[in-house]
Amino acid sequence: MAGTSGVAGRPGGVDDGGARAEILRRVRRALADVPAAERPEDVPVPRAYARAGSGPAAGSPEVVRLFADRVADYRAAVRVVPAADVASAVSAALAARGAERVVVPHGFPTEWLDGRRPADEPPGSGPTVLRDDPPLSLAALDRVDGVVTTVAAAIAVTGTFVLDGGAGQGRRALTLVPDYHLCLVPAARVVASVPEALTLLDPARPLTFVSGPSATSDIELDRIEGVHGPRTLEVLVVT
Repeated sequence: MAGTSGVAGRPGGVDDGGARAEILRRVRRALADVPAAERPEDVPVPRAYARAGSGPAAGSPEVVRLFADRVADYRAAVRVVPAADVASAVSAALAARGAERVVVPHGFPTEWLDGRRPADEPPGSGPTVLRDDPPLSLAALDRVDGVVTTVAAAIAVTGTFVLDGGAGQGRRALTLVPDYHLCLVPAARVVASVPEALTLLDPARPLTFVSGPSATSDIELDRIEGVHGPRTLEVLVVT
């Protein structure tokens, strides 16, 4: 084609193959002195950055206060409640939301659900509790008023909590499809920093880091909530 150079058929004659070859050449050059039998696990990775023990203790009032402040910055509702008041706080949160049907994952602490009635009991004693066993369909999850879970860990400095699919957390669909997520965070699981949290997590598990309600913006910077997950997030920090 007139006026172009490089690989035929590519816009502007951009030689993608040449760029790829250059990248691979640099990789090979960087690895030239690595013994052929060496494995990645044979070379220790320096971990000199701040980790556990370098800041406030996990679950301390200072860490819990920072976590609550950062969660609120994301436009999520957050409260710190004593362990003895958790059941009543859950009941009040669901009542304020007008939730009639909520789903809870396997392993969620039953003592935190006082006043919730199983799906096979008659109406009149609080919202219906649905169990995800067997797994509910996406259509069924879309019809519930919310999901109630706990967490694997929480990070104060970023206002983030982490779900790993373990007991009380469930599969990812449970916290992505319903429009409302009530999350109970035991204070003992709140750590100061990201590196400290990573020491508590299993990288082989399905980790989901949640910082506030689902939100996204288009090119005009118009904020839209609830596109990729719950539109409304409420957090109860249990002390």
